[in-house]
Amino acid sequence: MTLTVEDLVSISMTNPVNAEVAKRLPSLGLNQCLLTAGCLFQAVWNHQSNLPPAWGVKDYDVFYFDEDLSWEAENEVIQRAQRLFKDLDVNVEIKNQARVHLWYGQRFGGVYPQLQSARDGIDRYLIAGTCMGLDIVTGDVYAPNGLGDTELGLLRINPKNPKPDLFEQKAKSYQARWPWLRIVDPAVS
Repeated sequence: MTLTVEDLVSISMTNPVNAEVAKRLPSLGLNQCLLTAGCLFQAVWNHQSNLPPAWGVKDYDVFYFDEDLSWEAENEVIQRAQRLFKDLDVNVEIKNQARVHLWYGQRFGGVYPQLQSARDGIDRYLIAGTCMGLDIVTGDVYAPNGLGDTELGLLRINPKNPKPDLFEQKAKSYQARWPWLRIVDPAVS
Protein backbone atom coordinates (compact mmCIF):
# COMPACT_ATOMS: atom_id res chain seq x y z
CA MET A 1 0.00 0.00 0.00
CA THR A 2 1.18 3.49 -0.82
CA LEU A 3 0.11 6.10 1.72
CA THR A 4 -1.89 8.78 -0.08
CA VAL A 5 -3.03 12.16 1.18
CA GLU A 6 -6.55 10.73 1.38
CA ASP A 7 -5.26 7.80 3.48
CA LEU A 8 -3.41 10.17 5.80
CA VAL A 9 -6.52 12.26 6.41
CA SER A 10 -8.77 9.23 6.80
CA ILE A 11 -6.41 7.48 9.24
CA SER A 12 -5.75 10.70 11.18
CA MET A 13 -9.44 11.36 11.61
CA THR A 14 -9.96 7.93 13.20
CA ASN A 15 -8.46 9.65 16.23
CA PRO A 16 -11.61 11.27 17.66
CA VAL A 17 -9.57 14.12 19.14
CA ASN A 18 -8.15 15.02 15.71
CA ALA A 19 -11.64 14.96 14.24
CA GLU A 20 -13.02 17.18 17.00
CA VAL A 21 -10.09 19.63 16.93
CA ALA A 22 -10.36 19.91 13.13
CA LYS A 23 -14.11 20.49 13.39
CA ARG A 24 -13.79 23.24 16.03
CA LEU A 25 -10.67 25.09 14.84
CA PRO A 26 -12.37 27.15 12.12
CA SER A 27 -14.42 28.92 14.80
CA LEU A 28 -11.19 30.61 15.98
CA GLY A 29 -10.88 32.38 12.59
CA LEU A 30 -7.11 31.97 12.41
CA ASN A 31 -5.03 32.75 9.32
CA GLN A 32 -3.20 29.76 7.76
CA CYS A 33 -4.49 27.41 10.45
CA LEU A 34 -2.93 23.94 10.30
CA LEU A 35 -3.35 20.88 12.49
CA THR A 36 0.14 19.48 12.38
CA ALA A 37 2.83 17.14 13.65
CA GLY A 38 2.46 14.03 15.77
CA CYS A 39 -1.31 13.87 15.89
CA LEU A 40 -1.20 13.19 12.13
CA PHE A 41 1.82 10.96 11.48
CA GLN A 42 1.51 9.09 14.77
CA ALA A 43 -2.04 8.07 13.80
CA VAL A 44 -0.48 6.36 10.77
CA TRP A 45 2.14 4.60 12.89
CA ASN A 46 -0.56 3.53 15.34
CA HIS A 47 -2.67 2.20 12.47
CA GLN A 48 0.29 0.18 11.21
CA SER A 49 1.01 -1.08 14.74
CA ASN A 50 -2.61 -2.05 15.52
CA LEU A 51 -2.70 0.49 18.35
CA PRO A 52 -5.53 2.90 19.18
CA PRO A 53 -5.37 6.03 16.96
CA ALA A 54 -4.54 8.41 19.83
CA TRP A 55 -1.99 6.14 21.52
CA GLY A 56 1.31 7.91 22.27
CA VAL A 57 0.13 11.33 21.10
CA LYS A 58 1.52 13.79 23.63
CA ASP A 59 -0.14 16.92 22.25
CA TYR A 60 -2.10 18.31 19.34
CA ASP A 61 -0.13 21.00 17.54
CA VAL A 62 -1.84 23.85 15.72
CA PHE A 63 0.11 26.43 13.72
CA TYR A 64 -1.28 29.71 12.47
CA PHE A 65 0.22 32.93 11.14
CA ASP A 66 -0.62 36.38 12.47
CA GLU A 67 1.58 39.38 11.72
CA ASP A 68 0.74 40.84 15.14
CA LEU A 69 3.95 39.80 16.91
CA SER A 70 2.79 40.72 20.39
CA TRP A 71 2.64 38.08 23.09
CA GLU A 72 -0.71 39.52 24.11
CA ALA A 73 -2.30 38.68 20.73
CA GLU A 74 -0.93 35.13 20.74
CA ASN A 75 -1.90 34.59 24.37
CA GLU A 76 -5.45 35.72 23.60
CA VAL A 77 -5.63 33.00 20.89
CA ILE A 78 -4.16 30.44 23.31
CA GLN A 79 -6.77 31.33 25.94
CA ARG A 80 -9.62 31.09 23.41
CA ALA A 81 -8.31 27.72 22.24
CA GLN A 82 -8.05 26.44 25.81
CA ARG A 83 -11.69 27.29 26.38
CA LEU A 84 -12.70 25.75 23.04
CA PHE A 85 -10.93 22.43 23.69
CA LYS A 86 -11.20 22.20 27.49
CA ASP A 87 -13.70 19.32 27.40
CA LEU A 88 -11.36 17.17 25.27
CA ASP A 89 -8.92 16.84 28.18
CA VAL A 90 -5.84 16.92 25.91
CA ASN A 91 -3.02 19.39 25.38
CA VAL A 92 -3.67 21.52 22.28
CA GLU A 93 -0.48 23.51 21.59
CA ILE A 94 -1.30 26.53 19.46
CA LYS A 95 1.53 28.71 18.14
CA ASN A 96 1.74 31.79 15.96
CA GLN A 97 4.56 30.94 13.58
CA ALA A 98 5.22 34.64 12.92
CA ARG A 99 6.55 34.89 16.51
CA VAL A 100 8.74 31.78 16.83
CA HIS A 101 11.98 33.63 16.06
CA LEU A 102 11.33 35.86 19.08
CA TRP A 103 11.52 33.05 21.67
CA TYR A 104 13.18 30.05 20.00
CA GLY A 105 16.78 30.93 20.87
CA GLN A 106 16.04 31.41 24.55
CA ARG A 107 14.11 28.15 24.76
CA PHE A 108 16.17 25.87 22.51
CA GLY A 109 19.40 27.74 21.77
CA GLY A 110 20.60 28.86 18.39
CA VAL A 111 19.19 31.26 15.86
CA TYR A 112 15.79 30.79 14.25
CA PRO A 113 14.82 32.66 11.08
CA GLN A 114 11.75 34.85 10.94
CA LEU A 115 9.12 32.74 9.21
CA GLN A 116 6.87 34.00 6.43
CA SER A 117 4.03 31.49 6.81
CA ALA A 118 2.68 28.71 8.99
CA ARG A 119 4.00 26.23 6.42
CA ASP A 120 7.52 27.57 7.00
CA GLY A 121 7.24 26.24 10.57
CA ILE A 122 6.32 22.79 9.29
CA ASP A 123 9.28 22.91 6.91
CA ARG A 124 11.61 23.17 9.93
CA TYR A 125 10.64 20.01 11.82
CA LEU A 126 13.69 17.95 12.74
CA ILE A 127 12.56 14.77 10.95
CA ALA A 128 11.75 15.01 7.24
CA GLY A 129 8.85 12.55 7.24
CA THR A 130 7.08 14.39 10.05
CA CYS A 131 6.78 17.64 8.09
CA MET A 132 3.04 17.68 7.49
CA GLY A 133 -0.02 19.70 8.27
CA LEU A 134 -3.73 19.64 7.55
CA ASP A 135 -5.26 22.97 6.54
CA ILE A 136 -8.45 22.96 8.56
CA VAL A 137 -10.26 25.37 6.22
CA THR A 138 -9.46 23.80 2.82
CA GLY A 139 -8.75 20.24 3.95
CA ASP A 140 -5.49 20.32 1.98
CA VAL A 141 -2.50 18.41 3.29
CA TYR A 142 0.90 20.09 3.23
CA ALA A 143 3.68 17.50 3.18
CA PRO A 144 6.76 19.02 1.51
CA ASN A 145 8.78 15.81 1.84
CA GLY A 146 5.97 13.51 0.77
CA LEU A 147 4.49 10.65 2.77
CA GLY A 148 6.91 7.83 1.91
CA ASP A 149 9.08 8.08 5.04
CA THR A 150 5.98 8.21 7.24
CA GLU A 151 4.56 5.09 5.62
CA LEU A 152 7.86 3.21 5.79
CA GLY A 153 8.68 4.35 9.33
CA LEU A 154 11.92 6.03 8.28
CA LEU A 155 13.27 8.73 10.55
CA ARG A 156 15.57 10.87 8.42
CA ILE A 157 17.10 14.23 9.36
CA ASN A 158 15.40 17.19 7.71
CA PRO A 159 17.99 18.85 5.44
CA LYS A 160 16.16 22.18 5.92
CA ASN A 161 16.88 22.03 9.66
CA PRO A 162 19.96 19.86 10.20
CA LYS A 163 20.45 19.61 13.96
CA PRO A 164 21.94 16.14 14.52
CA ASP A 165 21.75 16.13 18.33
CA LEU A 166 18.13 17.30 18.47
CA PHE A 167 17.24 14.98 15.57
CA GLU A 168 18.70 11.97 17.35
CA GLN A 169 16.88 12.80 20.59
CA LYS A 170 13.53 13.21 18.78
CA ALA A 171 14.03 10.10 16.61
CA LYS A 172 14.90 7.94 19.61
CA SER A 173 11.81 9.17 21.48
CA TYR A 174 9.66 8.04 18.54
CA GLN A 175 11.50 4.74 18.25
CA ALA A 176 10.94 4.06 21.96
CA ARG A 177 7.17 4.22 21.34
CA TRP A 178 7.15 2.53 17.91
CA PRO A 179 10.18 0.16 17.94
CA TRP A 180 9.78 -0.80 14.27
CA LEU A 181 10.71 2.73 13.16
CA ARG A 182 14.17 2.96 11.60
CA ILE A 183 16.56 5.84 12.15
CA VAL A 184 18.37 6.67 8.92
CA ASP A 185 22.01 7.62 9.50
CA PRO A 186 22.35 11.28 8.46
CA ALA A 187 25.62 10.44 6.70
CA VAL A 188 23.76 7.94 4.49
CA SER A 189 20.64 9.94 3.68
